[in-house]
Amino acid sequence: MTRGAAGAYAALGDLNLYYERYGDAQPGQVPLILIHGGFGATSMFSGLIPALSAGREVIAVDLQAHGRTADLERPMRFETLGNDIAGLLDHLTLPQADVLGYSLGAGVALRFAVQHPGALRRLVAVSFPFRRDHWFPGVTAGMAQIGPQAAEGLKGTPMHTLYSSIAPRPGEWDRLVTRVGEVINTGHDWADDLRGLQKPTLIVAGDADSFAPRHAAEFFALLGGGLRDGGWDGSGRTQHRLAILPGTTHYDILQSPLLPAAVTAFLDAP
Repeated sequence: MTRGAAGAYAALGDLNLYYERYGDAQPGQVPLILIHGGFGATSMFSGLIPALSAGREVIAVDLQAHGRTADLERPMRFETLGNDIAGLLDHLTLPQADVLGYSLGAGVALRFAVQHPGALRRLVAVSFPFRRDHWFPGVTAGMAQIGPQAAEGLKGTPMHTLYSSIAPRPGEWDRLVTRVGEVINTGHDWADDLRGLQKPTLIVAGDADSFAPRHAAEFFALLGGGLRDGGWDGSGRTQHRLAILPGTTHYDILQSPLLPAAVTAFLDAP
């Protein structure tokens, strides 16, 4: 079935999670779930969706308090957001999916992978370190400023303009800023959780990202990648992949022309 931007809501308890479906649902193929970054929405992937939905179904979501999904009386944590993705799959009666997350959304995707491994086929984590202290110090300092006190100063930014144009309750901008501060300022270190991750994973970072490329390589090594010669026939490779995109920052990586090719090749690999 071919779809354009067909938006709907999934009732997950007290959360009404907004999602959009694109592309062709192919027999025997799982859909690709897209999870945006902090202060974003499904539109964050507008440049990627045409390429990614060619030959597969793509489902983009708005996380709690973001975009067209209203907030609820629940703290925002990577763990609960990961459970929301599992709830969406249950709602859609999809036993399994590929998942791509960017920045904050990659943290959500990683928690989904850890907490619901049976529902995951392949994982793409874009621009997110597995430990919070891997962010550059200036980035961490900026994150520490995100909270209710920052809401007024962020009004008029593109993030605020987007929120105001699509949120079901546009006056709750301060709640979104508070929620983002809650989740990004939790001190995460998921090395132990991720070390045994069995599902094929593509780690993507820019060479001028908000954390050093060596930390993306460390993540790859944590999964067993890059620890030995791959061999002339590739038999020494793991099922995991690492992509460092040249000339790319944390803020423009979704616009890199190299990203859709890397993601599609990974998802389509045998």
